[in-house]
This record gives sequence, C-alpha cells and structure tokens, in this order.
Amino acid sequence: LWIQQLAAGLLLTSGIALLATFLHTLPGLGLFSPLILAILLGILVRNTVGTPQICQLGVTFSLKRILKFAIILLGLQLSLQQVVEVGPAGLSIVAVTLLGTFVFTCWLGKQLGVSRKLSQLIAAGTSICGASAVIAANVVVDGHDEDVAYAVAMVTVFGTASMLLYPILPGLIHLSPQAFGIWCGASIHEVAQVIAAAFQDGAVSGQIATISKLSRVMLLAPMVLTLGVVSARSVKHGQKFSLRQIPIPWFVLYFVAIILVNSLNFFPADAKAAVIQANQFLLAISLAAMGLETDLAKMRQAGLKPLYLGAASWAFISIFSLGLVEVFYR
Repeated sequence: LWIQQLAAGLLLTSGIALLATFLHTLPGLGLFSPLILAILLGILVRNTVGTPQICQLGVTFSLKRILKFAIILLGLQLSLQQVVEVGPAGLSIVAVTLLGTFVFTCWLGKQLGVSRKLSQLIAAGTSICGASAVIAANVVVDGHDEDVAYAVAMVTVFGTASMLLYPILPGLIHLSPQAFGIWCGASIHEVAQVIAAAFQDGAVSGQIATISKLSRVMLLAPMVLTLGVVSARSVKHGQKFSLRQIPIPWFVLYFVAIILVNSLNFFPADAKAAVIQANQFLLAISLAAMGLETDLAKMRQAGLKPLYLGAASWAFISIFSLGLVEVFYR
C-alpha cells in the first residue's frame, strides 16, 4: 500500500513539474523559471482542489528526499574557486543577517504578544532555512502543531514572495551578479526558493546564492542547540534535553564533498552536463511538493499578529541583508 501511495505522490509532483516545464516554453511565461511555475502550480492545486490523501507520502518524499538529493547534485555546478569568490565578506553578511533576524523576530514577537514558542519558530524559519528549520527548531521548542503549521505556512509564503520579487530587482538597484547571489542566499527562506530566484539572474548569481544559502543551513545545528539550552530553562516535569536531538544537515556535507570532487575535474563534461540538466527537473519536482504543502488558510486561522510578525521578519531580513550587501559590495 505504501508503494502505491509513494507512486501516486511522485506522479502528482512529477506531473506538475512537467507542466511547469512546458509552460516555461510558452510566450510570456518564459520569464519565469520552471521552478517558480512548479511551486505556483502546487499552491494552486493545494488551495483549490486540495492534495489527495493518497499522494501525501509521495509529496513528502519529494519535498524532503528528492530536494536534498537535488541540492547535493548542485555541487556539480560549483568548485572551490567559486566558494572563494563568496569570500569572508559574503560569509560575514550571512552570519550577521541570521543572528540579527533571529533576535529581532523574537523581540518583536514579545512586543506584539505572540507566544514565545511561535515567535522562535518563525525566527528560525526566517533566519535559517524555512520549513526545515521550523521543524528542526520545534524539537527543542516543543510548540503546538498549530504553531508549527502556521510558521511553516508563513515562511513558505513569504519566501515565495521573495522568490518572485527578487529577480526583478538587480537592474533596479544595480546589484552585480555576485552581490545579488549573496543577497538571495542571505535572506530568502528556503534553499529551493533561493535557487529559483538567483538562477533567474544567471549562473553566477545562482551558484554564489547556493553557497551563501547552504552556509546558512550549516548554522542550523548550532542555532537549534542554542534554542535547546534556552528552552531547557523553562522545561517542566523533569524533562531533559538531549544533544542527540540536534539535527545535523548531512546533505550539506555531501554537497560540499561533491564540490571538492568536482574541483578536481573528475567528472566528464558531457555526463556532468546531462546530470545538471536532469537535476533541474528534480528541483522542479521538489518545488511542486512545496507548493502542495502550502495551505494559505492556515495563516487565517491563527489570527493576524503572527502574520504581522512573519511579514516584519521577512522585511527585516530582506532590507538588513541588502544594506550589508550595499556596504560590502559597492
């Protein structure tokens, strides 16, 4: 039975990815990458006819397993030389933006009267890596299911907004491909959203954004560890926090390993080009799944204050990181 459910979900996400790829070839829609079209189609399906229950297992598999595998394969497009190009300035922008956004979001949540747990989940999702950070942080925050659902929906929607808006801005604010890539990597919520937005501005922006974003993802474990230490002070009934609960983003390490091997020019050029092309479709499948998991109604159910917090956190990370990019890359 589980094989049928897995196959049904994979057929749905793959079908949406195929449709997005086709729509990308039509006049007027060529401005949008298949990745962006895939997530928009997924959101449309989820919030109109709904995601069939039999497809849920395959949708989850697409969002978690296929996405991580596709990110690992992105290492084929990167080398150590490109990592060096991000440089200390780019990595500093990423770290300062993450810390500043997390602190600001938790502070504003307290001012608005949003619960501490929900504020921390929104802060983690916005400052680190979207839904995966929300879920990872909840291991130690121990929020209600509604808190997790709200935070996931929020970072997905606002991250999608960044994904759609950012590509039209480089020419307006005169950002170089490197600066735009670092801005995307330092401020857009989900890894896949960063990839979709940054590659719209070209390969250089996309590659640098990927490195910048994944350097944020690497900070997930220490951030969750810190949250665990803070949360442990308010834990009751003798519950204990275990270091074993800290999620380690192993796929990031595999991604780095692929970069190292690729830097040695080990892979044949033709084979590598074919894999890179196929990987774009895997990313489209993952983004279709992300759209199918985005329930816009959940944002209405929890009231407006957390929505204000999510919007303010999104605005802060976008503007604050852009200011840092302007300082370092002018």
